[in-house]
Amino acid sequence: MTAREALSEAERRLGAAGIDTPRVDAELLVAHALGVSRTGVYADLDAEVDGLEPLLARRERREPLAYVLGEWGFRRLTLKTDARALVPRPETETVVERALALLAGTASPRVLDVGVGSGAIALALKDERPDARVTGVDVSLDALALARENAQRLGLDVELCEGDVDTAAAGWDLVVSNPPYVASLAGLQPELAHEPEQALVGAGFHERLARTARTRFLVLEVGDGQAVDVAAMLEAEGYAGVRITRDLAGRERVVEGAR
Repeated sequence: MTAREALSEAERRLGAAGIDTPRVDAELLVAHALGVSRTGVYADLDAEVDGLEPLLARRERREPLAYVLGEWGFRRLTLKTDARALVPRPETETVVERALALLAGTASPRVLDVGVGSGAIALALKDERPDARVTGVDVSLDALALARENAQRLGLDVELCEGDVDTAAAGWDLVVSNPPYVASLAGLQPELAHEPEQALVGAGFHERLARTARTRFLVLEVGDGQAVDVAAMLEAEGYAGVRITRDLAGRERVVEGAR
């Protein structure tokens, strides 16, 4: 099958599977099979494509594209991705942006990422603030293993260890978290069923972390419609300078405060 034929067939099948962006996904899958960039696919549309079928079948079953490809971009990094941790999402890049802004005046800051997952936030912060002393904790040993693989691949020195909210009580310049905040997976996109449920579904994490953390700054990712309530909670817990930031899609996504 040529690249031209593969693109057409993949787009047709992915569209039939209900995927919102069948052409983009088709291009990325064909590019992966060819070992070229997405735009590089069009350099030779007569090139023979091998190994596409198993990739395409996985995406048809609504497995996240990032898992099928095995890697995903996050800010300046390319991270290894699989079902041990959540897919790094563009909205979480706003979390990193706000954390970096708050740390701008602090030399060699001590930073804690609670629920480190694949390592996306912690590694991005270390990459963009090399002087920071970054620690990432997670209750999932599988997620920690993936984060360590990413740290090693990227050559970034981040401390990674098993831990939960209580770690935030040790004293930090900044504590950051993208916690589980989805009430239920019912009615959401099928891809979420392939991601670790304990990293997605939960309630009360923002409050627990806000009350436990001994930190100058706290930065939290929140779900749709949660920002105002989380901001009010931070103020009630004595945080100052509470701020809500929208992500690139315009949704209220990040809540921050200072002690």
